[in-house]
Amino acid sequence: MRQSKLFTKTKRESPTDEVSKNAELLIRGGFVHKEMAGVYDYLPLGLQVLRKIENIIREEMNAIGGQEVFLSALQEKELWQKTNRWDDEIVDNWFKTKFKNETELGLAFTHEEPLTRLMKDFVNSYRDLPFSAYQFQNKFRNETRAKSGVMRTREFIMKDLYSFCKDEKEHNEFYEKAKEAYEKIFQRVGIGHITYLTFASGGVFSKYSHEFQALTGAGEDTIYIDEDKGIAINKEVYTDEVIENLGLSKERLVEKRAVEVGNIFTLGTRFSEALDLTYQTEKGDKKNVFMGSYGIGPARLMGTVVEALADDKGIIWPESIAPFRVHLLVLGEDKEVIKKAEEIYAELLKNKIEVLFDDRGEMSPGEKFADADLLGMPIRLVVSQRSMKESGIELKKRNEEKGKIVSQEELLDLLKLEPRA
Repeated sequence: MRQSKLFTKTKRESPTDEVSKNAELLIRGGFVHKEMAGVYDYLPLGLQVLRKIENIIREEMNAIGGQEVFLSALQEKELWQKTNRWDDEIVDNWFKTKFKNETELGLAFTHEEPLTRLMKDFVNSYRDLPFSAYQFQNKFRNETRAKSGVMRTREFIMKDLYSFCKDEKEHNEFYEKAKEAYEKIFQRVGIGHITYLTFASGGVFSKYSHEFQALTGAGEDTIYIDEDKGIAINKEVYTDEVIENLGLSKERLVEKRAVEVGNIFTLGTRFSEALDLTYQTEKGDKKNVFMGSYGIGPARLMGTVVEALADDKGIIWPESIAPFRVHLLVLGEDKEVIKKAEEIYAELLKNKIEVLFDDRGEMSPGEKFADADLLGMPIRLVVSQRSMKESGIELKKRNEEKGKIVSQEELLDLLKLEPRA
């Protein structure tokens, strides 16, 4: 991509109506556009980040046997009444609307009910289980106050996976696989080192649920971490009894602020009983399917990466989810310098290396460097009169203070050998 052709533009000034770092930097960098409070558009750079996060999640869900579907966001009132989740007194963040014939319907905030009903057409026998399905689907939540930039919005994409098993034992086996898959996801997107498996309230479904909490001062949750064991307790269940049940010591727990980047729940037979999802056992008995639910918000992950890894100059994208691996800058108007930059750009494309080429002629070196730091690509390459005098290209990683001059041949070798997530 040539930066001169990229329709989004960077901004020097921070948006006045945003307080979160992720929203400020993503808007200034042209990754997202704010439509209204809690509603964001994803522009070319932001969409590339979002899609890369989705693909990492998709690969890990496929690896544990998940099959991808895509369900409608429009939901029938009658379906949700069966599980007592239509009433605004029970679920207070519905977006509800009507067809022209006055039939009331809602925009889904989650999909346990629709997928459970769908499974009735495909699950009849013990031979059909276990099974898991997932989707990337727009969810709508009528939050009282949207905040935290893209980390808490009124419309967002969620990856929600649901498991269907014969019994609790089979469910627990899948649950552990999902837990491991989530840990791999957070490692791959670059925040594994600050993300903790966290014990939280299980609600009506089980004693505990598990959250994955990433440390950031912008987080809305308080957690207590055992850093040696790598696990944490959410403040909502932080009691002496829970600490003892988990075999932890209160003296070793450290209080931190964090944001929930994923969660996994045991649902049991809560929805299969309400919606009559059953299967026939080997003995011919009829039993309710045992279920689980597993959620991650790709945009929330995106915002968390920005919050946790950015510095005072701008975003620092991990290579695995960066819009482009390389940001190539050409400095000045010298024809030989421009010719060399074009040659390097063509060579990178030929070698299938993702590159954003800052070919904008009207920009000063300082402006280009500031934009490169703001946009946060993992590797910055600079072609200038100085670099050409030294017979090479300046290479600097975004998280390093100083660069180095390398030859064109060394550059390609370095980029090909650079570890990819």
